[in-house]
Amino acid sequence: MGSTGLWVTQDDHVRQELLPEGRYVEARGTTEQAYTGSHTIAGTHIDYVDDSGFTADGDFVDGVLHHAGMRLRRAEDRSAGGS
Repeated sequence: MGSTGLWVTQDDHVRQELLPEGRYVEARGTTEQAYTGSHTIAGTHIDYVDDSGFTADGDFVDGVLHHAGMRLRRAEDRSAGGS
């Protein structure tokens, strides 16, 4: 399974779309484009470079994206009992 697609926190407050061309768009609450930038994925690790210059990273573990203290699941996986 690829890592692109929409990843969301359980409460839908953070919604992060990982685009196949190496870009991302992160929404927070009612702000649809709170953060935008590029991402690179190597194995189970993801590195982010925001358009404003800051960097972040995360890891995919058992179908969950762990990023900045958050746990995000694929939006389509939540209906199958994900938390």
